[in-house]
Amino acid sequence: MELRQRALQGLQLTDPEEKSALAVDLHAQAATLLIAPDARLQSAAPLPGHPERPPLLPHTAVARRSPATREGRAALIHAIAHIEFNAINLALDAIWRFAGMPRQFYLDWLRVAAEEARHFRLLRQHLRAHLGRDYGDFPAHQGLWAMCDKTAHDIVARMALVPRTLEARGLDATPLIQHKLRSVGTPDALAAVDILDVILREEVGHVAIGNHWYRWLCERRGLEPVAHYALLAQQYEAPRPRPPLNAAARRAAGFSDAELAWLECG
Repeated sequence: MELRQRALQGLQLTDPEEKSALAVDLHAQAATLLIAPDARLQSAAPLPGHPERPPLLPHTAVARRSPATREGRAALIHAIAHIEFNAINLALDAIWRFAGMPRQFYLDWLRVAAEEARHFRLLRQHLRAHLGRDYGDFPAHQGLWAMCDKTAHDIVARMALVPRTLEARGLDATPLIQHKLRSVGTPDALAAVDILDVILREEVGHVAIGNHWYRWLCERRGLEPVAHYALLAQQYEAPRPRPPLNAAARRAAGFSDAELAWLECG
């Protein structure tokens, strides 16, 4: 079956393991996949498909816990796992929703979906093996998907405000989380640091893909990327990054000095 249709079917799946497996398996077939960029697809089911657990609460209702305790570390890893699960959905949604893009656009987001699936599996296994918990054991929120839904009609806004805004926040936050876990120093905390090393390295590539396609779209439409980003951030009430910025990771992901200066000064 054609990639974009398969991505839509994957997005509708509710079982985390099935969704993860589909993303990884599709990526393994990338070289031979049929892609119909001009097909206009529609979903007959609500999106995205998600499991009965975890319960989904407003962002402000999800309590934060100290990683100094085992339960707090389990809640932290669960929160990151939920972000990675949502990131699979974000990548699959970009594939099926936006017609008329080059073949490489769809292959890039397929790579992202597969890597996010591997991240989710690493974190879920860590919860099970080291912390006696599983995905679904703590409440979660849908902050990432909310912006995905708001930008469903505009691919430029999607590229600007999901990968290079919301997901880019992970580039800043991950080193701070790793520092806290190293300070705890328990075997499970240090094992989590190693997993986050893998995630951070690959997330740089994901944000770079968002930056590439945002700039490609701006060039095609005659838009100035920095100025247009400021307009989109205001229009969609995108969150500002929390300092300190991980400038090295953001530069590696393709942010220019002008963009970094805008983000830092607001």
